[in-house]
Amino acid sequence: MGWGWGYKPYVPVAKRRAQAEKAAQKAVKAGLALDPVNVQGRSIAKTFWGKAWCDHLEAYSDFENRLPRGRTYVRNGSVIDLQIHPGKITAKVMGSALYQVTIDITALPQPQWQALMQDCTGSIATLVELLMGRLSQPVMERLCAPQTGMFPAPRQIKMACSCPDWAGMCKHVAATLYGVGARLDARPELLFTLRQVDANDLLTAQAAVTPAKTKKPTKAMVLEDAALADVFGLDLAAPDIPAAPAPKKRRAAARAPAAELVPATSGDAPARVKSTKKDVAEKAAAPTAKKAAAKKTVAKKAAAKKTATGKAAAKKVGSLQQ
Repeated sequence: MGWGWGYKPYVPVAKRRAQAEKAAQKAVKAGLALDPVNVQGRSIAKTFWGKAWCDHLEAYSDFENRLPRGRTYVRNGSVIDLQIHPGKITAKVMGSALYQVTIDITALPQPQWQALMQDCTGSIATLVELLMGRLSQPVMERLCAPQTGMFPAPRQIKMACSCPDWAGMCKHVAATLYGVGARLDARPELLFTLRQVDANDLLTAQAAVTPAKTKKPTKAMVLEDAALADVFGLDLAAPDIPAAPAPKKRRAAARAPAAELVPATSGDAPARVKSTKKDVAEKAAAPTAKKAAAKKTVAKKAAAKKTATGKAAAKKVGSLQQ
């Protein structure tokens, strides 16, 4: 049975998906490294670069009639392999059979690239900022501008597919182009690879105009070791600090009785401290008590001597009177 106008009969989505999985498994067994396009949900692209690529495709009337079928194909997993190289995109797309897609894209003209670098100088701080799409609105508009931005115009795209469709952009090519948008979500640097320019040139041009100035960080911007360990989960070694000299013992401790130097258990510690203080107080009061006793003895002896002298004088007077 032949096919009208050279077209193969329509294959339902479920059957086409099963055929795509079977073809992918066969390629893996043959040692081929496939990189399929997996779209989750209805949105083909979710980040700045992926969305910008898809919006750019849909902005050209040349493509508008063929793109809807391509969206369906890429969403249902028909693109089982997509490779992006400098100036070339290749893909394997499952339709009524497995088709090979090749898309050639001309390099970004150097005058156009130079103009982009000049226009964006001073507006892009880092390569990470550029690839993550964290750019000001004027920079985004400049990079994505039709004809003069990063994306290719229809005249810069040459498409080919092994399917029998005579149209310049068949549904398999359209699915491949949408697959590029999904791929740029995860790897936006591939856009620069595809257009054969270096994203670092944008930063190099900026550095040449505005030399980097090294500033000493303020105290508020410097992280303490403890904060640094918390943020990055590091186990920071403690710095080597010389041991402080042991404090000198007080004289009172040197004169303390031996009982003070014997370690006390937790149960008798308060009693031992109390008795030690009492002993120290008694020893401190001992010289004063001895002096008082000596004075008292001298006074008694003086009184006794006086009494004895008085008695002797009285006896002498009595004997003279007789």
